Amino acid sequence: MGLLTKCEKYDAPERVRAMGIYPYFRPIEGEQSTLVRMNGKEVLMFGSNSYLGLTNHPKVKEAAINAIKKYGVGCAGSRFLNGTLTIHIELEERLAAFVEKEAALVYSTGFQVNLGVISALVSNKDFVITDRLDHASIIDGCRLSFGETKKFKHNDMNDLERILNNTILENGKLIVVDGIFSMEGDIANLPEICRLAKKYNACVMVDDAHSIGVLGEKGRGTANHFKLTNEVQLIMGTFSKSLASVGGFIASDKVVIEYLKHNSRPLIFSASLPPANAATVLACLDIIESEPERIDNLWKNTNYMLQLLKEHKFDVGNSCTPIIPIIIGDDLTVFKMCMILQEKGVFVNPVVSPATPPNKALIRLSLMATHTKEQIEIAVEKIIETAKELSLYNR
Repeated sequence: MGLLTKCEKYDAPERVRAMGIYPYFRPIEGEQSTLVRMNGKEVLMFGSNSYLGLTNHPKVKEAAINAIKKYGVGCAGSRFLNGTLTIHIELEERLAAFVEKEAALVYSTGFQVNLGVISALVSNKDFVITDRLDHASIIDGCRLSFGETKKFKHNDMNDLERILNNTILENGKLIVVDGIFSMEGDIANLPEICRLAKKYNACVMVDDAHSIGVLGEKGRGTANHFKLTNEVQLIMGTFSKSLASVGGFIASDKVVIEYLKHNSRPLIFSASLPPANAATVLACLDIIESEPERIDNLWKNTNYMLQLLKEHKFDVGNSCTPIIPIIIGDDLTVFKMCMILQEKGVFVNPVVSPATPPNKALIRLSLMATHTKEQIEIAVEKIIETAKELSLYNR
């Protein structure tokens, strides 16, 4: 059939499998921790977004189990109709207070948040302005909107101002940026973004998927980190990183949340977040607020890993967060490095084009609060060994 011809011709994964270096959909046989079990052996996990190491915390697991006992395993409907539980309301109130906004709205996935918020708010004759390295969910949210999308060069404030200067002042404008960029590990220049937004009458939305639990006082996110919470109109976050679950939220003024409740299609037409997921997030928020040392440990580990990699002349770009890229260049070389490291007992993630610019493929490392100094040293030692084997070590 004509429509499916492209599927029949699509052989890129099979060609990489034939080379023995296919690095995707690798099964893990147990819980996500600093050590995971793969193919019957333990592997150091340096590819997880569980920044605070809470996915296997006893209090978190207990909260999820208790929620199932009380509410069951699902809601069998959307939030709009029969799928709003008291635990959803509790979670939204807690999240709003956590990021210091008037109200919050919970979605079933973080991807849906960006789809639902951007498409609902950006109308005909409005502009949505994004960083070229924003997450795919932001890009797709822009595609669903009826406004005009404009992209500025990554963290280039001169280019952002050029674009803003070429928009109609009276028309609606939404600037959407990642707080921490998910592959590069650098932070949005939020002070300058907010200054320009004010100058050109634009709203600002920050995707804090990788910033919640990482940046700001008690992990409140990028706006809190820069003391700009009142200058950022929309704060988005996900539950699948520091908050050890799945789902997402948007926080803003009450009038904005009320509008989204009745106009955001991915919210209205999707089943609501399962109760166990909501309970997990509430328990994680409790731990974040009661155990601030977790964030301190995360940053100690991050700085130590960055220090070691820089000492050995690895190109880590502009990373200054627990997301650390090692820029390699060639896609297949990244695949090889990834799989060799797994054989050596270290799990890392490959990131290749089109997720990176051409010839900028990279190994993506991510740190957890629960990594030990010894685990970090072992990982760096194996990275050096592998780089030498692949003739990539230039120290």
